[in-house]
Amino acid sequence: MASTSTGASTDALVRSMANGLSSKMTNASERVQIINDQKEFTQELTSQIERWGLRDAGFDYNIVAVFGSQSTGKSTLLNRLFGTTFDVMDETKRQQTTKGIWMCRGKDTNIMVMDVEGTDGRERGEDQDFERKSALFSLASSEVLIINLWEHQVGLYQGANMGLLKTVFEVNLGLFGKKAQDKTSGRTMLLFVIRDHIGTAPLANLQTTLTLDLQKIWDSLSKPSELQDRQLSDYFDLAFTALPHKILAADQFEKETQILRGRFVDKTNSEFVFKPVYHKRIPADGVAFYMENIWEQVQSNKDLDLPTQQELLAQFRCDEISAVALAEFNEQAKPQKRPIESGKVVEGLGGMMRSWRTMALERYDRDASRYHQGVYKRKRADLIASLDATLTPLFLGQLKNLHKACLGTFKKDILEGLKGEEYNFADVVNKAKAKCENKFVEAAKESVVDDSEEGKADWNWEEELVLLKEEVKSVADQCRKDETKKMVNAIERNFKKQISEPVELALNKGSPNMWDLVLKAFRDTLDKAESTYLSKATSFNCTDDENSHSVAALRLRAWQALRAKIDEQTSDSVFVGRLRSHFEERFRYDEQGVPRVWKPEDDIDGAFKKAKEQTLELIPLYAKIAPVDSSIAYTLPLDAVALSDNSGSANDDPFDFEASLVVLTETKALDLAAKFRKDADLAYVEAKRSTVSSVAQIPYWMYGVLLVLGWNEFMMVLFNPIYFMFLLMAAAAAYLIIQLGLAGPLLSITQTMGGEVKRQAAQRLRQHFSEPVLAQAEAHARSHSLSIDEEERKRNGSSL
Repeated sequence: MASTSTGASTDALVRSMANGLSSKMTNASERVQIINDQKEFTQELTSQIERWGLRDAGFDYNIVAVFGSQSTGKSTLLNRLFGTTFDVMDETKRQQTTKGIWMCRGKDTNIMVMDVEGTDGRERGEDQDFERKSALFSLASSEVLIINLWEHQVGLYQGANMGLLKTVFEVNLGLFGKKAQDKTSGRTMLLFVIRDHIGTAPLANLQTTLTLDLQKIWDSLSKPSELQDRQLSDYFDLAFTALPHKILAADQFEKETQILRGRFVDKTNSEFVFKPVYHKRIPADGVAFYMENIWEQVQSNKDLDLPTQQELLAQFRCDEISAVALAEFNEQAKPQKRPIESGKVVEGLGGMMRSWRTMALERYDRDASRYHQGVYKRKRADLIASLDATLTPLFLGQLKNLHKACLGTFKKDILEGLKGEEYNFADVVNKAKAKCENKFVEAAKESVVDDSEEGKADWNWEEELVLLKEEVKSVADQCRKDETKKMVNAIERNFKKQISEPVELALNKGSPNMWDLVLKAFRDTLDKAESTYLSKATSFNCTDDENSHSVAALRLRAWQALRAKIDEQTSDSVFVGRLRSHFEERFRYDEQGVPRVWKPEDDIDGAFKKAKEQTLELIPLYAKIAPVDSSIAYTLPLDAVALSDNSGSANDDPFDFEASLVVLTETKALDLAAKFRKDADLAYVEAKRSTVSSVAQIPYWMYGVLLVLGWNEFMMVLFNPIYFMFLLMAAAAAYLIIQLGLAGPLLSITQTMGGEVKRQAAQRLRQHFSEPVLAQAEAHARSHSLSIDEEERKRNGSSL
């Protein structure tokens, strides 16, 4: 039984060895070594592509390559993803498996897969030439380059092959990057597959680290001059994925590998990697020739060779010399940084910077020029870049400070030039502008470090001058607007003075053509104001739009000034006083302007009613600005209307021209009429009182009665010696008074005293005889006034 078991085991072993040998022979026919370890390109790739059945595939194929350190499971990963048959490493020996570059067709797909020899292998040691060339070849010829690395290699420079990638990127940019790259063709995807990911560091963090490392590498590349502005994203798209440990998490590894395989074979997958933008657009029958040409370019490029010992020494010494020169330069430049940063303009800065730069380069040239010339020149260019990196902020800061200082001088010169009474604004601005720009140009030219043709681009001050000119123009425009505003304000004040008297005179008359006179005076005064503005605006270099805007503003403000004057003349107190004056002129005075002394037989009621009606007719006349002559009617122009519409703020309504024609609203008119009636009633009552006073006066015949009754006493005085003596003395006194010229003063005094006595007597008599009659007259006047008011209200109500 034991022998049977042994025999079975032997047969199984033989069958296994036979199957393995058969498998190897089959595998050998399915893959081809396109570049051997002696750096020779195979001549069998064309026939192998034909055996794969891809010769007539046209563009319906894809190429993928893998790149990474030796013994990181690259071949195993390709076999899992594409069903290829690459040799895998024997885990017990940990030695190199893949030598050169191998290619195999993916199982059941039109994918040509390249397995590239691993980097950092002990078999090649320090010989990194093939590593660089194979990496560059796979990068240039494949659509998707899989970069295989362990999780613990992320963040390492050599472990993650960052140094190698830097060299490859730099050479790839020089060889294949000069053609225009865009977002639609000629790009390559870099797919980072992070192996043995245990999840301690999230994939997002690892992705960020790798992206930053790649960006840092790209930024440090020595790019051709025409490709200085190229970015990593112009040539490569980055993608990241992670796979669990192949042994410790075998099931999860297989599951994630199948998911990753879907991204290569399933075109409906949203993360499908073979996008048209990555395809090289080479027909399948020309792939072999295309790859061979790429390999020849890679082989002939000397930038991939390792530096010689002489170059290494030159690099070391040139770096040391450059560091010393740069340190001395920084010590010289340091004291000038603070004044520049504080906003000061440093006099003679350009000369100082040129001196520092020249001294640093002379120090470097003296000590480094005897080393390898290629390294010496390259490091010299790096030193110049470092020097300029320090000087450029000083130069730009000097320009900014010059900009600020010149602009301040320009503002000051403008203000000084505008202080006088007589000045031409355009001349003031042009003079200040020329002074400002000349000062800036002179100081900016002095600050330039390198004025050669090569250095003009780096030490350009024209852009700052353009910005200064724009700000100068902005300041000048603002000053012009301010001066224009001041001029308009002065014209407006003058307009108010000129329009004040004509408006007052016209409104005081209260005639039917009152508004014709007001508007005619307004238009004549406004025309003069506009002519004054336009004549003065020529010296301001105002544009037609600015002139139109200012004239529109002047028209609007002139109309508002007129309305303010009209409102002043139609205020309640003023308007009621004007109505009262108008009424009194017609009630208290006759047609010849003589004051009336009312008598009982006079028609006071008729005169009162007529004067009152004529006065009340003035209220509708003042209520609205409506000239009799339609040709004189004023309409605010459309530009002024638009300006008034835009002048309204959040709290103020826009100016309404039509509403401004209404001077007295209906409510206000009724209120003013009521106030006027009260004043008119008082005048009527006073007139009635005066008639009563005239009735209470002493009749003239009373004086005749007194003369008759006193005749005897008069004769007694004449014939009595004593009385006659007094009469003679009085006559003598009168004679003396006449001779001395005292008659006039005595007569004046006598008349005054007599008038006062007469007034007192008349007042006493009037009070005695007129009390009952006066009460009756007042009652009659009050009732009559009420009846007239009632008739007026009815008539006004029917008219309204």
